[in-house]
Amino acid sequence: MKRILTIATIAAIACALSSCAIHSGLTTNMNTNATEVVLQGNNYTVVQQVKGTANGVTVLGFGGSFSPLIENARSEMLSSANLVGGSRAVINEIVEVNNKTFVVFSLKTVTVSAYVVEFTE
Repeated sequence: MKRILTIATIAAIACALSSCAIHSGLTTNMNTNATEVVLQGNNYTVVQQVKGTANGVTVLGFGGSFSPLIENARSEMLSSANLVGGSRAVINEIVEVNNKTFVVFSLKTVTVSAYVVEFTE
């Protein structure tokens, strides 16, 4: 009986400490910008890839507002893009969302990445 109780306790602890993770990418264009850039021919060069990340935590479903995470990650990405003072643009923006859920708390990570192009003509 003691052995069954020990195995059941170890199994319960293992289940309690395990986690689940969900990863998704938002590949549709969710921007409401009215600027349209046509990239054709040899009128541009790809300068760099930029990335921004933001994190949020909730405990027992409380705390941490997840709504500004995309905005914070995008802001970090754009600040590293060095767009001021040249004819540069951000293209192919991708938003990735990663949710890790543990028994007591959840971690959410949002990563926004894109390429910076510079127009030559």
